[in-house]
Amino acid sequence: MSAENGTPDDHPAGSPGTPVGPRPEPIRFFGTTWVDHDSGYAARRIGVAVGSLAAAAAACLVLRIAYQGFQIAEVGGFVTLLMVVMFAVCSALAFGHTWEAFKRRPDPDRQRSLRGLLTVGFVGSLLAYFFRSLAEAPGEKLHREEYETARTQYAKRTSRRSGNPKKRRRS
Repeated sequence: MSAENGTPDDHPAGSPGTPVGPRPEPIRFFGTTWVDHDSGYAARRIGVAVGSLAAAAAACLVLRIAYQGFQIAEVGGFVTLLMVVMFAVCSALAFGHTWEAFKRRPDPDRQRSLRGLLTVGFVGSLLAYFFRSLAEAPGEKLHREEYETARTQYAKRTSRRSGNPKKRRRS
């Protein structure tokens, strides 16, 4: 999309068949159905909620197997405790980071530096996705605010350009 006017880069503005004005940004699993809540939006939300919860449950099962592996290897209580605490803390931090990313765009540099933490705390990210999908499409509020702002700015720009500038009076 063109950052200047919100139109796609591959279609010039004003060409036939091209929508005029800013276009909504698609959300993963939802596309642009979040704008009008149509085309199976409710079913998609249910699917995302069930899918993320099932993925979190499967992830917890894998972590349980890893925990049992530590017990079989008899590495000691301290190492086992460190592993449990590490996954708990990383999951809590990943939950918080993912939840905040639904409210405002994360800084790309910070996102890159937290990649390892988010990978270890993937259960927290899945749970944040689950809880957010109970209320709305994850990230819908952020996208809606940006889309409404872009539409308002577009309306202001186009209303200022209406009329023939040649006919304007000069004082």
